[in-house]
Amino acid sequence: MPVTTVPAFASEAFKGGAVQATGVSDATEPDESATERRHDRLHRVATPGPRNSLFPWPDGKGRLRVMLNYVVILVCRVSPSLRLKNYLLGRLGMTVGEGVAWGLESTPDVFWPELITVEDDAIVGYDATLLCHEFLQAEYRTGEVVVGERAMIGAGAVVLPGVEIGADAQVAANSLVVEDVPAGETVAGVPAEPLGAGDGDENGE
Repeated sequence: MPVTTVPAFASEAFKGGAVQATGVSDATEPDESATERRHDRLHRVATPGPRNSLFPWPDGKGRLRVMLNYVVILVCRVSPSLRLKNYLLGRLGMTVGEGVAWGLESTPDVFWPELITVEDDAIVGYDATLLCHEFLQAEYRTGEVVVGERAMIGAGAVVLPGVEIGADAQVAANSLVVEDVPAGETVAGVPAEPLGAGDGDENGE
């Protein structure tokens, strides 16, 4: 019996249960059965009870650990020193390559920074956010974020958990990245989509 595939960006509002992978594709949509999507990589934790999943979060992450993460990330957000940022973020458990550059006010995930990998010479622009968690009503989800070598994340962009951004890829400013970005590709928009050949290159920090 065919199963309808839920689009990735629409499932952000999904309030419980996992998206079911299927090898049967809708006749009106391209066959993506062989492609792993970010939702396939997410770890889901049910949070039964009368309140949403933000209330029991200390069961999954210690309060003191999150407070320490927050203080260190706050320092990194305002520090002009790239070396200091890379050192401190590495101490939080992030995998930070050589020559990584963080713009002022850029924010890695406060709860699970250890799920972030930023490879050599990548740029995370001003006020960009790398999220490794989603708090929903009946569950929370966590997932790794990978930013490839020499990739560029524009100012104000938001990358959701489970997303992998390939080497030399570019994310335009103020974009919402809900799916993987292949190596060398440029994406823009909410949700971020590939730019056409004539769309220009206005995607820096």
